[in-house]
Order: sequence, then structure tokens, then C-alpha cells
Amino acid sequence: MDTTTLTSLAAALESEGLLVRAHALPADPLPVCGADSDSRFVRPGHLFVCKGAAFRPAYLASALESGAVAYLTGEERADELARLAPGMPALVASDVRRAMALVALEAWGHPDRDLTCVGITGTKGKSTTSYMLRSILDAGSPEPRCAIVGSIETFDGVERAESINTTPEACDLWRHVANARDSHLPDLVMEVSSQALKYDRVVGLHLDVAAFLNIGRDHISPLEHPTWEDYFSSKLRIFRQARTAVVNLATDHLDRVLEAAASCERTLLFSATGPEVAGRRADVWCDEVESGLGRSSFVAHTPSWEARVELPMPGLFNVENALAAICAAELLGAGRDQVLAGLARVSVPGRMELVWSDDRRVVGIVDFAHNAMAFSKFGPSVREEFPGYRVISVFGATGDKAVERRRELPVEAARWSDLLVFTKDDPGHERVEDICREMAEATPAGTPHETVCDRAEAIQHAVDLAFAGTGPCVVCVLARGTEGYQHEMGGLTPAPLDMDLLRAAMARH
Repeated sequence: MDTTTLTSLAAALESEGLLVRAHALPADPLPVCGADSDSRFVRPGHLFVCKGAAFRPAYLASALESGAVAYLTGEERADELARLAPGMPALVASDVRRAMALVALEAWGHPDRDLTCVGITGTKGKSTTSYMLRSILDAGSPEPRCAIVGSIETFDGVERAESINTTPEACDLWRHVANARDSHLPDLVMEVSSQALKYDRVVGLHLDVAAFLNIGRDHISPLEHPTWEDYFSSKLRIFRQARTAVVNLATDHLDRVLEAAASCERTLLFSATGPEVAGRRADVWCDEVESGLGRSSFVAHTPSWEARVELPMPGLFNVENALAAICAAELLGAGRDQVLAGLARVSVPGRMELVWSDDRRVVGIVDFAHNAMAFSKFGPSVREEFPGYRVISVFGATGDKAVERRRELPVEAARWSDLLVFTKDDPGHERVEDICREMAEATPAGTPHETVCDRAEAIQHAVDLAFAGTGPCVVCVLARGTEGYQHEMGGLTPAPLDMDLLRAAMARH
């Protein structure tokens, strides 16, 4: 691997028209072996990136103490930081975010070239599909062989931690890819968000497979995507950096998705509703679908094999996710036995996790469904798989962003719930009471609903009502999943996991 130097990084930025100036570059080559935008990860020989509204000059001082040999900044901070660290080599860029993405992949030595990388995007199902594919790729191996980066967790062979963003910032992403390479993990599966594609977090990352699951309205706000078109076009960018593609024939706007995927060498189409959809033939499809009380199965048809697939998780919508994983496995050369073994043992934290009462009269479900598309798939599946059960749904809506959810979620949940309980879910800088009031106002007339702002109390209240009623009942705890924190007043507040709260509430009966 060729040694990256600060001079070569400056040249890379200059070739892209991003370099404003270089400050105090040494006469001799200065090796750079990594790049970070979080001073806590800086190691000797790294470049430190100074960016973001929350940046403080103290972060640069900390990075230099940890061994950073140079820094990258935008024009607005260049003079201030030059006074703070006189004589320290620096690169000044016109667009520091894009510059960061470009120098990060160079500084970390293009580690994706030594891995098989799969990127998965869509409005819903990214995490579940990622875990399904990882389980397939790990099948038959005594040790993990597949790194994963996504909204639930990050595992790269060196670090294993709960994730903050669906797709990390560029410096963090490339550190994870480099860790996977250095740990000799041959595969990397990652969720690729619309924000990551729009803001260049994954620039330069080569994907062997890009999977496009679906598209719906979500993340439309001044802080995310100003319009739905901006959201959709950002998603489609994933195909620009992929060798092969996987596309769901059931996705809305299929023609545009296939047009974007045409740049790839090969595209596999999948369908959960039969071999043909709207005149297009699926490469991977299924029939004989069965699902109920915690499990599902189907017969899969692929270019290479046919067999019944067993999934240890409920949710008819998970059949679609499994077919996407099967397509990616097909493109990567995984055989039938490996696919069947991987899917038979898959588990996804916070996705259709069940807990039963001793008498099986009450069942609690934790699921990450958090937008209208996810609700529209989740609710009807619950009704079909738990016939005769009352349904109590506990959920909230985020503050500051994705404001459409507080209008759409009550409307969608009212179609399949007997009672809605509104509660806290990442309120950000807004009051939980105000968000819940907006959800209550959007609830269709005649739909029973309550507000319990404290999430633990809301879950306990719903479970109490389930046991107090007559007949069987399903308590659906939605949106938070495995996230052990809440975004509140500009920071992250630790919070119990939904499954822990649900188990504790059930145990009191």
C-alpha cells in the first residue's frame, strides 16, 4: 500500500477544485495514516478535520496532543485555528464536508479495495436486510467474517458499539472499513442513508452490491431533505458507486430506480408476490408464504436453486427483506445451503422481537417501525398473524425533523389499532407534550387514544390495559427499537431499551 502524504492529500483536493490554500506544509513528505473528525479517535500520524456547528477549538488542541500531524478546515475557521496552532500544517478547503470525504478515503488507504462491500438503502427494511445478509455470510464460519455498519450497531473487528447515525460521517466510516480490513474480515454490509448519499459520507466507497428496497415519503424537513424529490434523488445516487444492483419490483417509481441501476453491470430483480410484476420478470421470487405467532417461511426461487426458507421471526414484510438478502447473496456467490442456514438463525435486535405472558394471552412486540411506510407494512401483518387479538400501539414522533410523521403515524396506526398511546420519541429541542398534542389532533375521529409522555410509564400503562381487558391482546412498542438514548435539548440522554421496559412491564403481571 502506497504511503499517503499531506502533499498528496493537498494535490487530491486541488484536483477537485476544493483546495483554497495549504498552510505550513513541510518540505519533506509528511506521512498521514488516518483521518478523524472526532478528536477521541485521533492517533499519531492522523489528519484532524475541523468541521460542524458544534466544533470547538479545544477539539483541535486535543487532537494535536493525541498525535495529529495536520488538520483540515474551512475558510471561516482558518485564521482562528492558525493562531491557535501556529506552524501546524493545515489544508483549507472551500467545502470542508466534501473535502473530508475525499481525504478520509485517501488517508485510510482505500481499504474497501480489500473487502467485499454491500450497501443497502430504502425507506424501510435496511437494518433487517443487513442482519439477514450478515447472517448468511457468517453461516458455516466459527468466527464472524462480516463487518456491519448501520442504525443498530457497528462491528468492524476492532470496535463493537451501538450506532448513533445510520451511516457514519466519512472519517468514522473509513476507520471502520480500515478496521475490517486489518481484522481480515472479508465482507462488509452497511446501511446507506439518504443523508449519507446527499452529504458525501460515502464518496469513493466501492460497492460490490447496492440494494434498493423501497421508497416512501420520509425525512422531509428543513434539517434533512427540503423536498421529496431531493430525498429520492439522493437515494438513487447509491448506484453510481456499485458494480451490481438489487431492486425490489414492488418499489414505487420502479422505472426511475431501474434507470439509475442501469449503470451497474448486472441487476437482480426480486418480488414477494410472484414471478412477474407489471410485465417484468423477477430473478428471485417466492410463493407458498406462511407466517404466524413468531415465525414465517416461504419457497424461494432463484437463478441457482429453489427451496423452502425458514425465518425465526414474524412479519410478512420480512419476506421481502429476506428476498433482498437472497439476491445479494446470489450476486456474491453464496450457495443454497449457506443461505438457508444463515436465514434460519437470523435475529435482528429491536425488529419484531416478541415477549409472551405465561398464559400466552398477551404478547408484546418491539419493532423499529417509525415512518408511514413501515407502519403500513407492520400493522396489517400483525392483524393477520394475531387474528382475534386486540392491538394497543405505543409510539411517538421525533422532534425537529421528519415532522410529517406526527401527522401520518396516527392516521396509519388508527387503521389497525384498537388504542393508540402517544409518548416520547427523540423530542430534540421540542416539548414532548407539544408533539403528542399534534399527534392527537391528527388522529382520526373515533379512534381511542391517550398521551403518556414518559415512555416507561406509557409502556407499563399499555401492558396494564392489555391484562385488564378480556381476550388476547398485542402491545406494539414502536420506533425506538434498540436505541439506548434519546435526543433531547441538543444532546443524547441515556434511556432504557424498549424490550427491557416491555419485559419489566409484563413481569409485573
